[in-house]
Order: sequence, then structure tokens, then C-alpha cells
Amino acid sequence: MKVLIVGGVAAGTKIAAKLKREQRDWEVVLLTKGEDISYAGCGLPYYVGGGIETREELVVNTPAAFSALTGAVVQTGVEVVGLDRAAKTVTAVDCATHEQTVHSYDKLVLCTGAHPFVPKCDGLELKNVFYMRTPDDAVALRAAIKAGEIKRAVVVGGGLIGLEVAENLAKQDVRVSVIDFAPHVLSELLDPEISEYIENRMADEGIMPFTGVALEGIAGDGKVEKVLTSRRPMKADAVILAMGFRPSTEFLADSGLEMFKGTLLVDSEMRTNDPDIYAAGDCAMVTNRLTGKRQWSAMGSTANISGRLAALCLAGTETASYPGVLGTGVAKLPGINMGRTGLSEKAAREAGYDVETVLTVTDDKAHYYPGASVFIIKMICDRESHRLLGIQVLGTGAVDKMVDIAVTGISLGARLEDLQSCDFAYAPPFSTAISPFATTVNVLLNKLSGRYVTFTPAEYAAGAAEGYRVMDVSKQPDIPGAPYLDLATLDGPLDGIAPDEKLLLVCTKGRRAYLAQNRLMHFGYTNTRVLEGGTTFTAFNRE
Repeated sequence: MKVLIVGGVAAGTKIAAKLKREQRDWEVVLLTKGEDISYAGCGLPYYVGGGIETREELVVNTPAAFSALTGAVVQTGVEVVGLDRAAKTVTAVDCATHEQTVHSYDKLVLCTGAHPFVPKCDGLELKNVFYMRTPDDAVALRAAIKAGEIKRAVVVGGGLIGLEVAENLAKQDVRVSVIDFAPHVLSELLDPEISEYIENRMADEGIMPFTGVALEGIAGDGKVEKVLTSRRPMKADAVILAMGFRPSTEFLADSGLEMFKGTLLVDSEMRTNDPDIYAAGDCAMVTNRLTGKRQWSAMGSTANISGRLAALCLAGTETASYPGVLGTGVAKLPGINMGRTGLSEKAAREAGYDVETVLTVTDDKAHYYPGASVFIIKMICDRESHRLLGIQVLGTGAVDKMVDIAVTGISLGARLEDLQSCDFAYAPPFSTAISPFATTVNVLLNKLSGRYVTFTPAEYAAGAAEGYRVMDVSKQPDIPGAPYLDLATLDGPLDGIAPDEKLLLVCTKGRRAYLAQNRLMHFGYTNTRVLEGGTTFTAFNRE
């Protein structure tokens, strides 16, 4: 059996290595366009920022080392330009000599990945216009910074790569602005109020986000001097184009393989509509585990997981099927870490769920332990079934821990009640006695039961609290002009406030306001609401 693999970064090398472990006698040949294989694309921004010191650290395996380790044959500098399904061959071109060669296969695996989106505008040929896809891209950008060529930069694209690059440029004392045509950064991953919080933190860190802004051109005399946008020109020494990626499947346009917007459609075994051709990685379209709908997941994690499964299916040694993705992501952003998985509130509603959400601000570890901070957690569930649907987490600590708990719960179809009493790990340096995740589950269950009546930050921003009287329930008076309600002395009806008066209870995080609401309900107050997340999440000013 000869298996030909096209593409040698994440999915391609994973499939080659696993196939040779499962079927040692098979001939496995890997063709790749670049000179590097198995490089850490997700690590490129951190090379720019100096956290990864050498280019060599970005390359997990050299072709020679990989071949010696696995037994697969690797040919680099070879671009596949054609596919003949009837003859079961591919045509390739040597990138150096332009010589054409034809390669046969019994089974073909397409792992051609994706390439950066290139906008149609003037100035792309100028010096100091960068992309961020290969180690050489990161090396070139860092070299220009070290040479003193870059003092001001504009990052075009407010996705994960764009924001990670922005943070690492700032670490090199570069003044950074980020522009994005979407209304918010990370608009495909997060709900608007979470994105807006990140934008505010970016500004606090000196990285200015400009959303709803389109790139119109790049100007300069031989090198970047100005970025032309739909709002105004911006002075810059460099432009980093991080506007997303496009699947590298152009050579397959007339192949008869089923595609959607350039991505190859595969089944649960990563097989295309041709039974002898598989696809994995950024060139393949997988499915969403919750909705069953097609979803593109250009992530190294998806490439490795689906690649391993494709190898098992090809080898025939195990019965396996890929259950789909949850859109899980985690990132170190300017001033804050972000993690998310599952459906956002918007996506859950569009999928037909009867959605309930809650936003909490919880300690990320014992409050007395050095370095303790908070998690901001937005949790999404189905109102009727209490099934967990998604989570979005912000904080300076280990947000991935909260996300991974949610990944497990969602993957197993867990209800909130299944998660509220889990025996989560606790010690002061790591967590709180009741896990922040479990705390949020409990708060959401209280909300579902009616014991916790609130306005979400999004509802408050939309004006839902109009007509409510703000009551400050913080530890110390914190909201100018608002009556202060001391929780320690709250033990009966409030003087001069009728039981049916509309009261908005606000504290720093939301917990004290909830305790006050609980007591006020006991004393007959029927129209109290708590502002979720308190003044930690919502910049609250009282005129």
C-alpha cells in the first residue's frame, strides 16, 4: 500500500507518523512545498516578541530527523499542482528547478493547509509589509524590529493571530494599532460585550483597537509610511496583515472533489467524496459537535486530532469517527488571557436553543494567595434541559483550565447539575475551595430557578435598567451619587423605599448584590435586579 500525503505541517506529519506506527510495511511518502516541516505556526507571534529565542525552536522536526524517526519518505520544496483521480496520480513541480514529476498513490491524503488572505489594495509590495504564517515571516518581522526599522505598526485583523502579534510587538516597544472591519475584535469567537471588554484592556495596554475600519491601501516611498483606512490615514513603519486564511486548494478546483468555499468536505472518517482520498487540517471542513453543521476549524489542535483519526481510519486498525469541533480557543492577549468553547450566546440562539446565560466575576485562586486575581466567566446553557452549551473566560490566570472543564462537560452532554458538585482540584495556589467553574454553575442554576434576578451587562448596556434606582452594595461606597446599602446592617425593610420600587443592586463583582437581593426578597421587595459582573465588568458611572 502506498499512501501519498500532500502537505507537511501539522496534519500531514501527524498522519505520516501514525500510519507508519500502525502499518510499518506501508510506503508513506510526504510531499511539501516548503523547506520546513512540522513547524509551530502558533508559536510565531512569540518568536516576534522574544519569548521564543531561536528559529530552530519553532521547527519541531527537520525532514531528515522525521524520516529517521518514523520511516516516512519526505520530499520538501515540491509543490503539487494537479490531481488525476482516474490515474491515481498527482503532478508536482520542484520549486527550485521547476521540473515536473508525477507521483502515484493507492491512497491520497490532502493536508495542504491554508495561506494568508491577501487584500486587493495598493502598497503590498512595499518594504515592511508582513504576513504571519511561516517561521520565515516571523524571522523577517523580528529582524526588522531589531534593526530599528519599526517604531509604529498597524496590525490588520482582530482575530487571534492579529491580537497575539500586537501583544508581542508591544513587548518590543513598538507602538501598535489594530484595525478590523468587524464591529469588534474576535467577533467570530466571542459575544460583543466580551469582545468590548478585551478592547478596553487593549487600550489600557497602549494597543489601540479600531473596529468597523477597512484597509484601503498602504502608502510610502519604497517602504511603509502610512496605512490608508476607511476612517483616516495612520502613520506606520510596518503593516502586519492578519486578515485570516484561505484553504490552499486552488489546484483541486476541477478535480471533482466536493468543496465549500475552497475547503474539502469530508465525512466522519476524514474521507472526501472519493473513497481513496482523505483530507485533514486547514484545507478540510469538519462539523460542529453541538449543531452538526459544517464548520471550518483552522487550528493546530484540530489538525492533529483529526489527522490522527484519519490515519487510524486509513490503516484500518481501529474503528473511529471524528465527532467534530467545539470551536475551542485560548489566547494570551494584551493585558488579559481569553478562552472559549462551545456556542456563543448568539450562535446558540441561531441554532434554536432556548438560551440562558450568566456572567460572573470569581476569584481565580484563594484570594489571600500572592498573585490571586479574578476570572470573568460567561456561561451559556439551554434553559429547558440545563445542558451546558458554551463558555467564555477572561482573566490573567489559567483560563484554559475553565475552558477544558467546559469542553469535557459539553462533549459528554452534561447538564449543569452534573457539574455543580464535581470534585475539582483545590489548593490555595491553584483554585478556590469551590471551583470558579462550579461557582458559576451554581449562579446560573440560581438564575434559572428565579432565586437570582439580574440584568446581564449586555442588557444593561442596551438600556434595560431604565427606571431602576441604583443601590451601591459594594464593601465601601463606590458609585458616586448612588445610595449606599451596607450589607452588614441590612436586616429589615429599607427606610423610604417601597417594596415594589425598581432597584438595581450593584457591587464590585456581583456577589454582595446577590446576597442583598436574597435578603430584600425575604423582606418583600419584588422588583430588585442585580447587575451581573458588577463594576468589575461594566464601567459604571452615576451622574
